[in-house]
Amino acid sequence: MKRKELLKTIIADNQSRPLPALWPRTQTIPIGTGKIITLTGVRRSGKTYHLYEIMRSLQATGIPADTMLYINFEDERLHLEGEDMDLILQAFRELHPEADLSNCYFFFDEIQEVAGWELFVDRLYETISRHIFITGSNSRLLSKEIATALRGRTLNFEVYPLSFSEFLSIKQPGLNMYQSADRARIVSHFDQFLAQGGFPAVTEQEDEDLRQKELQGYFDVMLLRDLVERYSVSSVAVLRYFCKRVIGASAGEFSVNRVYNELKGNGYKVGRDTLYAYQEHCEAIYMACFVPRYDNSVVKSENSLRKPYVIDHGLGAALNFKFGNDAGRILETVVALELIKQGKQIYYFQDTNNECDFVVVCRAGVEKVIQVSFDISDPATLRREVRGLVACCRRLGVTEGYILTHDTESVSEVDGIAVKILPVWKHCLVEAQHKQ
Repeated sequence: MKRKELLKTIIADNQSRPLPALWPRTQTIPIGTGKIITLTGVRRSGKTYHLYEIMRSLQATGIPADTMLYINFEDERLHLEGEDMDLILQAFRELHPEADLSNCYFFFDEIQEVAGWELFVDRLYETISRHIFITGSNSRLLSKEIATALRGRTLNFEVYPLSFSEFLSIKQPGLNMYQSADRARIVSHFDQFLAQGGFPAVTEQEDEDLRQKELQGYFDVMLLRDLVERYSVSSVAVLRYFCKRVIGASAGEFSVNRVYNELKGNGYKVGRDTLYAYQEHCEAIYMACFVPRYDNSVVKSENSLRKPYVIDHGLGAALNFKFGNDAGRILETVVALELIKQGKQIYYFQDTNNECDFVVVCRAGVEKVIQVSFDISDPATLRREVRGLVACCRRLGVTEGYILTHDTESVSEVDGIAVKILPVWKHCLVEAQHKQ
């Protein structure tokens, strides 16, 4: 089948297909901005469903389906290069010769699969339609391309796996955290969230073995398509080992030099610069986030040893047995991801004698200081966590701090610092309410 005829088939099939049932997401993507809307995020986080939600909203206002063009560039039937992209418009015009293209809506999914896509989108925006929505799974590539051809014409939104409040709204909407009976149900759902993570499709999978296989499949696609193919990586074994070390180190210590020495000791020839590039690639495709140490000096902060957090704790548990059995690191990873999903800028604090897990920063300065510990029933553990929290608060001039746990709640004062202890699930839901 010729490419144009294939594109006609794909476009027509997508226009005739009913939109799938959608789960509620708290993130709202604007429609009538006059800008190119770009959604970036890890694979399977829900970017496509945001496009479907926009289509559904347009249809609800009377916009007919045949004025919307949707193409997923990961369709295995497509093998397009940048110069082939005009075939999409030709196919659409031939299907709908009477359509006013300036009033049509264009949805391009995983557009990073086509080299040179940005020139086509730029021409489409300048000469045909201002209703363009694109998604991609690589923040660095898209940001580089947007910064050149599409500068000033886009609004970017990052899409992450489900937050706990979104997970809860899917599992059992309408629960009230202040009612005793509902509180027990919320805690039960939170424990389920801790065990399986927030990838939307995984929430439907009840079989644990199948859920693990599905998550491992996500990793394989990220590794092979987003890293090996996109960055032309020759040593797949080294890259796989590196990625699994990053994921296994979530909420712990990670050093490129240490991984370099491990590989060298096992006979692998790889340069440190290559491993540092791998780290950047892992962050670019949203496999993991790397959090810097807090410092008043931006240079020192940027050059500090960064603390990794896997993009989804369920993915981390599926790939690393040790991480999956460490309740404390899973809980800390959940907190990190919840803060990131809320759009917070986060750091960790460390001085000669003390550590604190999170310093949340806004434009006005330090917004919140947070310590995370799964269980503080042991007095020694509680003293250590409070000591690190108070030291951080005093150093940064903050009068209160939080210790987030699995199930403890209290308020006290230590050395003039208000220490608020909350369950993580409650902190997640309270912050979600404030965001609404």
